[in-house]
Amino acid sequence: MGAKLKMVGLLTMGALAGALTTIQFTAEARNSYGPLPLEEMQQLAAVFGMIKTDYVEPVDEKKLITDAISGMVAGLDPHSQYFDKKSYKEFREGTSGRFVGVGIEIGMEDGLVKIVSPIEGSPAFRAGLKSGDLITKIDDTAVKGLTLDEAIKRMRGEPSTKVLLTIFRKNENRTFPVTITREEIHVQSVKAKMVAPGYGWIRITQFQDRTVDDFARKLEELFKQDPQMKGLVLDLRNDPGGLLESAVAVAAAFLPSNAVVVSTNGQIPESKATFRATPDDYLRRGGSDPLKKLPAALKSVPMVVLVNEGSASASEIVAGALQDQKRATLMGAQTFGKGSVQTVRPLSADTALKITTARYYTPSGRSIQAKGIVPDVWLDETAEGNVFAALRTREADLDKHLTNGPEAQADAAREKAREEARQKLEEQLAKDKNSVKPLPEFGSADDFQLAQALNQLQGKPVMVSKNMSERKAEANAR
Repeated sequence: MGAKLKMVGLLTMGALAGALTTIQFTAEARNSYGPLPLEEMQQLAAVFGMIKTDYVEPVDEKKLITDAISGMVAGLDPHSQYFDKKSYKEFREGTSGRFVGVGIEIGMEDGLVKIVSPIEGSPAFRAGLKSGDLITKIDDTAVKGLTLDEAIKRMRGEPSTKVLLTIFRKNENRTFPVTITREEIHVQSVKAKMVAPGYGWIRITQFQDRTVDDFARKLEELFKQDPQMKGLVLDLRNDPGGLLESAVAVAAAFLPSNAVVVSTNGQIPESKATFRATPDDYLRRGGSDPLKKLPAALKSVPMVVLVNEGSASASEIVAGALQDQKRATLMGAQTFGKGSVQTVRPLSADTALKITTARYYTPSGRSIQAKGIVPDVWLDETAEGNVFAALRTREADLDKHLTNGPEAQADAAREKAREEARQKLEEQLAKDKNSVKPLPEFGSADDFQLAQALNQLQGKPVMVSKNMSERKAEANAR
């Protein structure tokens, strides 16, 4: 992507980057593999020895082995990964929805970190930081030139330690310092509200350990506000995925008991499974059923599910199940297309292997790997059309992705569309940097796609996509 193009992204500090569907198994030794390839193993040992003796400076043996493992796993597909001590800790924080930091949702704007929203009750919230504030320095380090990930790492740290943020507040045209004490942040992955009389909106930003509990609580609150709910919008846009059991539970909340949600298939026996809308399949780690007290009306209330190119993995499982079971109307854009399951296998107390163990299939038997789920009703991002959609990376664009039939032609078409969109945006930005506005916040009064979802539920005219013809080839993949 060209250096001139600046796009606003959304990231919750501590959240997982990328699309993950994870089942946690205990590690166990497996003796089913055949004899090791002796010649190749000898070559590996020879290279290790040469680096140890001949490299320009001494190299740590443990680092060499760790790098060899990382390279071996990275060569498999985009989602398999070796976790060292640091990355394993970050991964577990991401799936738990807990991390140590200042508590802000952030993006990038003009090379600076932009605060999208402080998390309610967090240190940043209590310090008075506001949506739209720009972070120009983190301690003594200027933010200009840092990536979003680098900025996040500098703001995270150990509990009770302090970080100095220099803030520029545009609407007041002033810069000021704020010292914030880091603490453990509990991220709620579910947001909900009534968006019109009788119509609710519930958004899942990621499928974490506590997502189902938060989801059930938010739904109860919505039905308390209006027990005669006329319609509900489930918003899965830009949801990168998360835990498989959480996805099964969310789908089960809307489906008849025992309905198929998703099936998986791979080499090992554990990967051959069918998950149904039953507590036995989504309460794999025990505990009480958070869905038990939900109103019966939830099984029949008219529904729209909003998806886009950023809806991946676990969110695609939910969308695919509700679509195949004729439970909801899917609206938006074709989803990311991550149709694989990763299993996390601990190697030690501090390290683990995340490895792709299965493909998953929707209730009708569809594999959406590298294809995605096609919505029932196509929507553009705004009333004027799409702004950033063509620029979003999808599974089929990732190097070494698992294939799912002929894809070369579709890949070429996507690459051409992305390049054309990039050039168009850069030309607009060159003429007027304010000509391209970031998309409105999901769930806000300016959310065009949400407005169309409400129109669908209310039986009003819907402004369907103006660009559907550009994606007919991919639509046929459904």
